[in-house]
Amino acid sequence: VHLVESGGGAVQAGGSLRLSCAASRHTNTFSCMGWFRQAPGKEREGVALLVTYSDVTRYADSVKGRFTVSRDNANTLYLQMNSLKPEDTAMYYCAATGSCTLGRDGSVPPAATFDSWGQGTQVTVSS
Repeated sequence: VHLVESGGGAVQAGGSLRLSCAASRHTNTFSCMGWFRQAPGKEREGVALLVTYSDVTRYADSVKGRFTVSRDNANTLYLQMNSLKPEDTAMYYCAATGSCTLGRDGSVPPAATFDSWGQGTQVTVSS
């Protein structure tokens, strides 16, 4: 499986970006797809999750109301990011898995849940 992210860049606080993740096969062939981010010196953090067979979504508390995960009817996953903040600066990764178990706490599953990863796209938000 190949995942290729695009759409990152540098924006000012309050701006928007839309990330795309092109998969080498239809998104329906995965159980879950998600977006993670990692800033220098920090652990990889789950940002958003899409359960492909139900289109249920989950978000990290830090991005709720600002970020939206979605997909098209083919091979692409998106992350619409609005009202960006400097603390959103990180490398953003797309991930996918064929087996996804959701916890009851509403959180995005940990990175270890996912077995396919993209190379990442950098998002930099300036104040």
